[in-house]
This record gives sequence, structure tokens and C-alpha cells, in this order.
Amino acid sequence: NATLLAFAPVAEARGDTARAARWREHATRLAAAVEREAWDGAWYRRGYYDDGAPLGSCQSDECRIDSIAQSWGVISGAADEARVARAMDEVDARLVDHEHDLIRLFTPAFDRSAHDPGYVKGYPAGLRENGGQYTHGAVWSVLAFTRLGDGDRAGELLSMINPVHHADTAERMNRYKVEPYVLCADLYTAPGHEGRGGWTWYTGSAGWLYRTALEGLLGFEVLDRQISIEPCIPRRWTGYRVSYQRGDTRHLIHISNPQGVNRGIRSVTVDGVAVERPAVGAPTVGSSATHGTRALLPVFEDGRTHHVEIILG
Repeated sequence: NATLLAFAPVAEARGDTARAARWREHATRLAAAVEREAWDGAWYRRGYYDDGAPLGSCQSDECRIDSIAQSWGVISGAADEARVARAMDEVDARLVDHEHDLIRLFTPAFDRSAHDPGYVKGYPAGLRENGGQYTHGAVWSVLAFTRLGDGDRAGELLSMINPVHHADTAERMNRYKVEPYVLCADLYTAPGHEGRGGWTWYTGSAGWLYRTALEGLLGFEVLDRQISIEPCIPRRWTGYRVSYQRGDTRHLIHISNPQGVNRGIRSVTVDGVAVERPAVGAPTVGSSATHGTRALLPVFEDGRTHHVEIILG
């Protein structure tokens, strides 16, 4: 669904409006089918076996809940809002392991199931994708919580994934056993090896972690000729700063959180001049405006330093 909707504008830009319309129509049908067939009562199923048995269901003996289906329900924007919020609550309750600082891909691991899910069962139970922390999936969970506006849980889980925090004591380092300065592809949950890292210097989830921290929590993103600021942070954060260099021009952005909120923008000033919230619609390219939880600012290219002050509330 997300891929179809992302590529539709690409087709339109090439003049293929019929293909774009067909993709959007299929995405709508796909979202309706997921809601009709894949909701399991408290979360979304991951899929189905050839015989029709569900995968990632409360009926399953192994892999009852899978984080990717829930997280991408949020990230794609395709899932029912109330359902997917409930599903992410279940991810937090069933897959987050606070004792060993990891986020399982699914639980329980595949071991003796009569059904064959494919290659993933080739890993021993609790190693890598088979019930361990698959770090791609863990990071997507963090991003999903930012999309839901839950900066507290997003911040907690981002800190949990951060490899530095797996080696801040001798006990943690002896458990983790891999480099604490790069992200690892997985963490084990197998008995006797809980919290051990695997496959460092290998995972594309490092890029996702960077994007999730920068765009998801800090809310900083450059959109063509505009800077978008849409924070979703822990309430205990009092603020943070972002410095963005464009050629010889610097954008110094200070976000303060005096009321202790997760998100929502109260005021914006650019070089000391207050920016008014527009009455209707989003700002046009090149303008500066606040819009609900988001501020859109111009990208300057005049060789100067510009100061932006944003107050949440």
C-alpha cells in the first residue's frame, strides 16, 4: 500500500496518469481487504500459510504477534487509527523486553510448529529473525510510535536500541559482546544468550535509525525549498537544537518544550519576527508558517546565519 501510493506521483510526473490512478485504486482495495480479513482482534496478522491458516495470530502456536505488520499499519497510513493504536499497545506489552533492552520481531519463536514459514525457521529459536530483535523491525516500531504522537515510548525505545546503552556498564558489555559504536542487525533472545548482539557493520537499519531520530523524534526534514519541523519527543525533554547548513548559509533552530508536551507547536519566530499560523490550508512554497503540529520554514541561501525559535505547547 505504501509503495503503491509513493510511486503513483512518480508515474504522474512521467505523464502516466492511467497507471497512477490504477495504483491508487488498488491501494484503496488493498487497505479495505486488510481491514476486512487481517484484523485478529487486538493486532494485525502477518499473513497466511498455503492452507489458509493465519500467521501472526492469537490462534498461532508460534509467532502469535509480529511487530512489522503493526508498525507498517501506522507508517503506511492505511490502517484504521483506533485498531492500529491498540495493536501498537500490544507490541509494547508483548514484544518489548525491558530486562534485556531489546524489541522482539515476534513471539513465540518458531521451533516445533507444524507449519513451515520459510527460511526464518532455519535460524535457531531466539536468534536473529526467528524471535530475536530484528533491528529493522525494532526501529520501525519507534517510527510508528512517533507517527502516533507517543514521544515518550518512542524516546524510550530509541534509547533501548542505541548500541551505546548496551555497553555503559561492564555487565551490559559482557552480555552484548559486540562493538557499542555501530548498530547491530539483531539481538538474541535464546536462553543463555539474551541481549547478545549479532551481525554488526552489516545492517541497513542504521540508516532507518538515523531517519527515525532526525525525522521522527526531532521532526527535522528538508522538503525541496522548505524545512519541515514536526517534533514528537518525550515530555521530559526541555528542548533541543538543530543546526542545518545549506551552502554558506546556516539555519540555527532552537526548539523549547516549557510545558512538557510530546508534540504541538505554539509559536515560531524567524530572526526575531513572529510567524503567524495560517487560517486555512498549508503554506505555499517559500513561506514561513506554523500548521498544527508542524512548522514549515524557508530554506535560506543568502550566506547569512538565521535563527529560528520554536516553542512547543
